[in-house]
Amino acid sequence: MKLKATNNGMNAGLEQPGFHIRSLLSFRAKRGNPIVAMALTLTLALAACSQQKTSAASSSDPARAQTGAASKAAPATPGVDPSTLPVPHVDGARAMQYTKDVVAFGPRYVSSPGHKKVEEFLRSKLKDDNLEEDRFTATTPDGTFPMTNFIAKFPGTNDGIIVLSGHYDTLYNRKDFVGANDGGSSTGILLALADQFRSQMKNGRREGYSVWLVWFDGEEAFQHWTDTDSVYGSRQLAEKWNQDGTAKKVKAFMLADMIGDADLNIERDLNSTAWLEDMIYRAATALGYQSHFYRREVGMDDDHIPFAKIGVPVADLIDFDYGYDNAFWHTSEDTMDKLSPKSFDIVGNVMMLTVEMLDRQ
Repeated sequence: MKLKATNNGMNAGLEQPGFHIRSLLSFRAKRGNPIVAMALTLTLALAACSQQKTSAASSSDPARAQTGAASKAAPATPGVDPSTLPVPHVDGARAMQYTKDVVAFGPRYVSSPGHKKVEEFLRSKLKDDNLEEDRFTATTPDGTFPMTNFIAKFPGTNDGIIVLSGHYDTLYNRKDFVGANDGGSSTGILLALADQFRSQMKNGRREGYSVWLVWFDGEEAFQHWTDTDSVYGSRQLAEKWNQDGTAKKVKAFMLADMIGDADLNIERDLNSTAWLEDMIYRAATALGYQSHFYRREVGMDDDHIPFAKIGVPVADLIDFDYGYDNAFWHTSEDTMDKLSPKSFDIVGNVMMLTVEMLDRQ
């Protein structure tokens, strides 16, 4: 188990072994007395030792501790004022319905019948788009499995790519877990965003950068979450794009994960790129959604990390407080009744406005 703590040292939660997202940075004080901050940090450290836990990120593990710092530098220009841009209107109810349709397939872990059904569902919804299927074979602790990343491409007039992403698989071999929020909500919001970008196309292009929507396969661990047993799809695609030069064209990478929670609070992720996180908050503030963003600071290990490691600017939009003390996460309680179309509205509109801001950098 791993200790997870917020920016003020309160409301710590425990993470269970084998589960898919780990909090990597345990504590960060924003303000206040440094002596108090030091005492709280020491308290957390002692608590961790008493539970025989080890921190997942430290100065001895630079690949994890400084992924955000390794990303591209912030744009030199101050950027457009988001309040001057048209207000986006992502259909949260439609995103919720897409999620409900996916959850109806049941568990969607790799190799399961539900996994095959959601792949066919994505093909049917994206059949008229420029859809690439990135097929590969992953070696896991439970053997080798075929996996597929789905990439819907909306070409733009500008030279560069903005990536919006999420994962569509659920916990491996867990037949009681339908992942409405974890796996379902990211699938649904990306499909609703595809509707938006499809409507922007004129003469085969949208005004601005190309937008690629990516549904990752194999995000969940097969046994225990490690560097080699997790995020199979994003590791595969990051390596591929790094080798073929695509990564150099990516202006920003945004990941949506667990964003349907009716009690929405998007974390500020310390393993994301600071300037992109700031831009997202500016977009949220312009739309009046700032109260749903960045009440806590945590470090997340998620599908954005492989891209951060190769220098792509990344941001993980995730609400990692699902139920009291994250009680619904990775349990049979992760069901549709815990979600709200308003949360899909908020996250979808903030992502859309951030794209528009990036278009005008």
